[in-house]
Amino acid sequence: MSEEKFKKIISHAKEYGFIFQSSDIYDGLSAVYDYGQNGVHLKNNIKDYWWKSMVQLNDNIVGIDSAIFSHPTTWKSSGHLDAFNDPLIDNKDSKKRYRADNLIEDFIQKIENKLIKELNKQKKRFGVKFDEKTFLSTNERALKYTNQIDELKSRFKKALNNDNLSELKNIISDNNIICPVSGSSNWTDVKQFNLMFKTQVGASKESSSDLYLRPETAQGIFLNYLNVQKTGRMKIPFGIAQIGKAFRNEIVARQFIFRMREFEQMEMQFFIKPGEQKKWYEYWKENRMKWHLSLGIKGDNYKFHDHEKLAHYADAACDIEFNFPFGFKELEGIHSRTNFDLSNHEKFSSKQIKYFDPLDQSKYTPYVVETSIGLDRMFLAIFSNSLITEKLDGGSERIVLKIPKILAPNKCAILPLVKKDGLSEYANNIKDKLKIKFKLTYDEKDAIGRRYRRQDALGTPYCITIDHQSIEDNTVTVRERDSMKQERIKVDLIEEFLVKSLDISNWLQ
Repeated sequence: MSEEKFKKIISHAKEYGFIFQSSDIYDGLSAVYDYGQNGVHLKNNIKDYWWKSMVQLNDNIVGIDSAIFSHPTTWKSSGHLDAFNDPLIDNKDSKKRYRADNLIEDFIQKIENKLIKELNKQKKRFGVKFDEKTFLSTNERALKYTNQIDELKSRFKKALNNDNLSELKNIISDNNIICPVSGSSNWTDVKQFNLMFKTQVGASKESSSDLYLRPETAQGIFLNYLNVQKTGRMKIPFGIAQIGKAFRNEIVARQFIFRMREFEQMEMQFFIKPGEQKKWYEYWKENRMKWHLSLGIKGDNYKFHDHEKLAHYADAACDIEFNFPFGFKELEGIHSRTNFDLSNHEKFSSKQIKYFDPLDQSKYTPYVVETSIGLDRMFLAIFSNSLITEKLDGGSERIVLKIPKILAPNKCAILPLVKKDGLSEYANNIKDKLKIKFKLTYDEKDAIGRRYRRQDALGTPYCITIDHQSIEDNTVTVRERDSMKQERIKVDLIEEFLVKSLDISNWLQ
C-alpha cells in the first residue's frame, strides 16, 4: 500500500472520531494517541471479543488486572534492567534516529517484495502452466533475490544472537542502506538503549526510591501466579489472562498507532508441566490463528514468522504477522518462555513458587507458553483492512468501513426520513427500545442518501429508516452496509433481526 493510502487511513480515523493525536491543541505529543468517541467502542469491542474467547470459553483460563507499578526488583528478576534494549543508530545528515534491526528488516522486505513482484508477473504471463518451484530454482533474477535474502538473514540472525552491534552496522554499510529522510548512508555506530520509563515514589527527593512503568503486562501475571493458583484451586495446565497498559520509551516510534510509547496488550500466560512446552506451543499457535481468521479477514493477510533471535527467556518464539499498509509486521507473539520468569522470581524473592502435581506426586516450577497481542495493533489491522473505496453504478464512489459487524462502534443507525409528520417521535421510540441491547446512533440531519454515506464511513452495519409507511403498517426499511441491500421488516422483528447478525455468542460458536 502506498504512503498516500496510509495517510488516508490516518485522516479517516481522525475525521470520524476514531483516533486523535494526544494533546492536539498543543501541536501533539509524539507517538501518543487518544481514542475518540467511535474509536473507544471499536477498541472495547475488540477487547470483549478477545476476553470472551480466551477466558469465558476456556474452563482452565482465568483473568486478572494487575497494577502498572510493581516492586522494582521485579525488573531485575525479569531481565528487563539488563537486557531490555533496542539497537539504535543515528543518521548524521538528517539527525534522525532509527532502530538498526528495523532498517535491516525493511531492506530485506524490499528484496522480498521484488521477488514477489517477479513471481506475480510470471504467474500472470503463464497462468495455470506456471511452475513456481521450477521458476525459483532456475530463473536468474529469482535466484539472485533468493540468495541475497538468505545471506542477509543469516548474517542478521548471527549478529542478533551474538549481540554484535558492529556487525549490524556492517550489514547496513555493506548493503548501502540509506536514511529514508536524507537519502544518505552517513551513519553513527550502533548503540543499545534501555526502553523502560523510570519514575520515583516517596515523600521527598531524598527518601524516594526508583520505580518503573511496566514495559509489559506479563510480569504482573507471574507475580500473582501463586495467589491465583491457590485461591482458584487451579490445576496445571491453566492460564491467566490480562488486558492492560504498558509503556516503552520508544525513541523510534512510527507508523501511527503501530508503535507507541503508551499502548495496550492482551496477554495470556499458560502454565504447563515441563517437557510439554512444544505440544502447547503448537496448540496455541493454531488456536490464535483460528481466532484471527474467525473475524472474517482474508487468510492471506496473516502469516507466521519465526524469530531470528530468541529472547533471553524463550526456547521457541514466533509472530503472527499481518499485512499492514506498510507490509507484514508483528501483530501477535507466541512464546515458549520456559520456567525463566517463575524461577527468577523464586530466586529474587526467596519465596517458593512450586506446583505440587497430584497426578504423579511431583513438585516443579511450571513452564509457560505465552500469547501476547497488541490491542492497538489489532485496532490498526482491522481499521486499515476495512477501509475501502468502492465504485458504484453511475461512476460515483463511496467510502465504507467494512469492520466485522460485531466489532462496529454502532450496531445500527436510526434514521427518520424527515423531521416532521411524527416520524422523529416514532424513530425515537424505536431507539429507546433497542438501545438497552445495542449501541445505536440517531441521525435526522441531511438527505437520507448522505446519511447512508456517513454511516458507511463509520462502519455501521445497519441503517433503519422510518418513513410515512412505518406509521401506517409498523414496518421499517433495513439497509445492510456491505451489500447496500434493503428489506422491509416489521418493527417488532427488528431486535430479533439484529441479534441474529450481531450477537457475539453467534460468532464465538
